[in-house]
Amino acid sequence: MRAVPDSLDPAVVRRVDARLDAVVRDERVAIPLAVESGSRAWGFPSPDSDHDCRFVYVRSQADYLDPWPRRDVVETPLDAVLDVNGWDLLKAVRLLVRGNATLLEWLRSPIVYRADDAFRAELLALAEHVVDRDALRRHYLHVALGQRDRWWSVPAVPYKKVFYVVRPAATLRWLRVRPDDAVPPMDLVTLLTEGEASGDVVRAAAELVALKAVSREMGAGAVPRPLGWFVDDELARASEAVEPGAERTGARTRAAEAFRSMVVRYGPEPSAWGTGRRLAPGAAR
Repeated sequence: MRAVPDSLDPAVVRRVDARLDAVVRDERVAIPLAVESGSRAWGFPSPDSDHDCRFVYVRSQADYLDPWPRRDVVETPLDAVLDVNGWDLLKAVRLLVRGNATLLEWLRSPIVYRADDAFRAELLALAEHVVDRDALRRHYLHVALGQRDRWWSVPAVPYKKVFYVVRPAATLRWLRVRPDDAVPPMDLVTLLTEGEASGDVVRAAAELVALKAVSREMGAGAVPRPLGWFVDDELARASEAVEPGAERTGARTRAAEAFRSMVVRYGPEPSAWGTGRRLAPGAAR
């Protein structure tokens, strides 16, 4: 699977692909999921936004049995254009059970550099069964409160920081009005629409998205009133609703079974390392 919009510079996309190929070769891993994260995937980029590629990689079964395991993250050099790094599947599954929102956003990213459809679908299905919604609420509430308290006290708030509060507030609303769902969409407009936000809020967000699209990364202005009221209401509701996390033993058992299965089916094939060839994600062994 590949879903790269025409708005992305083809030369930058080629550089992302080259970095991913280098990780596969140098780390001897498979990458069954690589997506865009950050403002581009959230739906509110600036003309000078960098490219935040995030990926999940899978090592061989032998590597996971090694008594001296490697780091569970792979980072490539950061520059003005590219920010490309990823997590080991083991780290991803562990954090998924803890209610970490980062992996959920990767799984719902609308910009996909490469992905095995089955791998992505399995992680999404696992998330629906094991994610702790209360932990998600706590995460997004913490993010929104921190950003609001730090940035919204000045007359001209950086547009980027406005969205850093509005988007988690929109996710909190989505979780509130959709009690049977656990994996929120990544795109802001979709979050607001599926979360049944008012027309005034959706219009204000859309207008600010359009303004940010032609402004530099740190353009600034007043917070639109409909968005300010929306944020205050949702953060107040979420603060009242948050409960301590429950024991996750059953979720851990299910996640462990899924992890072992995915390592067998999506891990790298040793015979591909010497030739530079990658095993197609999900291919039979």
